[in-house]
Amino acid sequence: MSFRFLLRAGVTGGALALLVGGVSAMAGEYSLTVDPVQIDTGKFTRQGIGYNGASPGPVLKFKEGEDVVIRVKNNLSEQTSIHWHGLILPYDQDGVPGISYAGIAPGEIFTYRFPIVQNGTYWFHSHSRFQEPDGAFGAIVIEPKKREPFRYDREYVVQLTDAHPHAGSRIMRNLKMSADYYNRKRQTIFDFFSEAREKGLSAAFDNRMMWGDMRMMPNDIEDMQGFTPLINGWSSIQNWTGQFKPGERIRLRFINSSAMTYFDIRIPGLEMTVVQADGNNVQPVAVGEFRIAVAETYDVIVQPTEDRAYAVFAESMGRTAGVRGTLAPRDGMAAEIPELRKDPRLTMADMGMDHGNMSGMDHSNMSGMAQGKVSGMDHSKMSGMAQGNMPGMDHSKMSGMAQGNMPGMDHSRMAGAAKKADSFYAAGSGLLPSAANGKKFLSYGDLKAQKPLYVEREATREIELRLTGNMERYIWSINGVKYKDAEPLRLQYGERVRFKFVNETMMTHPMHLHGMWSILDNGNGKWNPVKHTISVAPGTTVYTETEVDAPGQWAFHCHLSYHADSGMFRKVVVEGGPNAAAASPATGG
Repeated sequence: MSFRFLLRAGVTGGALALLVGGVSAMAGEYSLTVDPVQIDTGKFTRQGIGYNGASPGPVLKFKEGEDVVIRVKNNLSEQTSIHWHGLILPYDQDGVPGISYAGIAPGEIFTYRFPIVQNGTYWFHSHSRFQEPDGAFGAIVIEPKKREPFRYDREYVVQLTDAHPHAGSRIMRNLKMSADYYNRKRQTIFDFFSEAREKGLSAAFDNRMMWGDMRMMPNDIEDMQGFTPLINGWSSIQNWTGQFKPGERIRLRFINSSAMTYFDIRIPGLEMTVVQADGNNVQPVAVGEFRIAVAETYDVIVQPTEDRAYAVFAESMGRTAGVRGTLAPRDGMAAEIPELRKDPRLTMADMGMDHGNMSGMDHSNMSGMAQGKVSGMDHSKMSGMAQGNMPGMDHSKMSGMAQGNMPGMDHSRMAGAAKKADSFYAAGSGLLPSAANGKKFLSYGDLKAQKPLYVEREATREIELRLTGNMERYIWSINGVKYKDAEPLRLQYGERVRFKFVNETMMTHPMHLHGMWSILDNGNGKWNPVKHTISVAPGTTVYTETEVDAPGQWAFHCHLSYHADSGMFRKVVVEGGPNAAAASPATGG
């Protein structure tokens, strides 16, 4: 019986772990092996890494309030590790080599022991080099102690990834050799002539020069293209299917386990009600489509009433690839695969730059504005720049924003300019999404906690984290410093810290703090949502707050695999607290 057969049959949770893993029948005890596996996407096969002989690994089903024991045997010829993404646990069980423990050597068994203090949808993955992009990940479903605030009849995990024919280490080498190595949509001379016909030769030339000066292209949205998206390990042609009876309410637990790819999710013909974000209940939001950042999870409820198949379609943010799964009353049915939409283009707004004819902006105070590369720009010093949290900013008064008087700029491709503003995207961003069916596209601003996790209080201090990088050299950093050269961030147990993320790069970064929650300041006060991963779009500033309630050493990093590996990563040390004396890396279990 194959893992895929079990998923197709709708077997999930602890039962699936038991069937696949052959684990102990004793509640709360699990066994995992880390194995070389063959990954078959239907387009290519390659050697990868999985758990219990498969990628993705089993769905682990825990119960809130139980103590779990998870024995992990490393059958690889290299060190490995498992990080329990989003789980609140002792730091020495967090699974990050060099920070929380030494890792798991080849042939060794490490035993994790920690209490389950939360519920919801999470996932686990290797934190060793590029094992996660190579397939080492699985899902976690935690059953709550109390009744959930929403109703459903059946559920499915929908775990996304971006499988690539190249191994992770090879991808990293290629990106270091040329940051555009995987850019399959590089502009050509024919694109230039087309642009010149449309806007005039001079404007087209100015446009090319402007992007060239910045060593960028407006289609630099996905570092890695040429991948095959998968749902639960299945490509579109393999067609993962979840069955339903018409009229049933189905809970879909979306997890983005991709190395580098954001996905936009829609189910043509069905409205989705978002009920959970990153494992925490939120007040229901009905949407036609939502964007899921790398490492995020979203739970939605759908209710198909017709006796037909529905496509579960995940389209990459850069529109270079998509994957179709299916909800259907019977096995063997398939819905039509939607076509990929037109690929977006970055704008000057995504560069954190803007235009001379925006009244109210003081360019004289924009240090670093006129440089050839974007690195070094400090949005915090750009008065009235672009964020929802910057008082005094009125985009409606930016006279130049929606006009055709910006030489060299292609407003026809600035999708965001004509759409409703979203403060989590730069005003005029080319990345601002809209739902294919014309209905609501989920924004961070829509998320409100179902029940506040913490008492609202003033932060004790603010820490600014500028997300920085050099695309040409493929170096990613925080505050201009790579991880290997950086001092740890030191927090004090019991304080409440406000983090200010300033994205000075042209890429979107999903920032993940281990061990503690990130309270996203989206303007909803005590109802601000609690998350483990915060997406920071280009040209924006995003604020989060963290109650520092977990002593020990933690990782804090961009969850794009190749950004984290090349330096956008920090160690966080929480000083003080009840277990301060024990805050040193464990050596094994």
